[in-house]
Amino acid sequence: MKITGTSSYIEIEWGDRVVFVEGEMVVGGFVAYKSSMRWKEPFENEELGATQKDKIIQAVIDKTKASYMIITFE
Repeated sequence: MKITGTSSYIEIEWGDRVVFVEGEMVVGGFVAYKSSMRWKEPFENEELGATQKDKIIQAVIDKTKASYMIITFE
């Protein structure tokens, strides 16, 4: 899993797809808005289900919890 982004969004590589998540950079990390999670092209018309969102969120939290850039979701 690779996580990239800017001060207003992150992109999470998940298998052969990329998840786009809006949010904002804060001191020590990034607050991601769970409601904005969606697949990027060419899968943008496919739904990102709640179970899959939860798996992705947990993986991101686990990966970043010990880093200088902690990602949290709300």
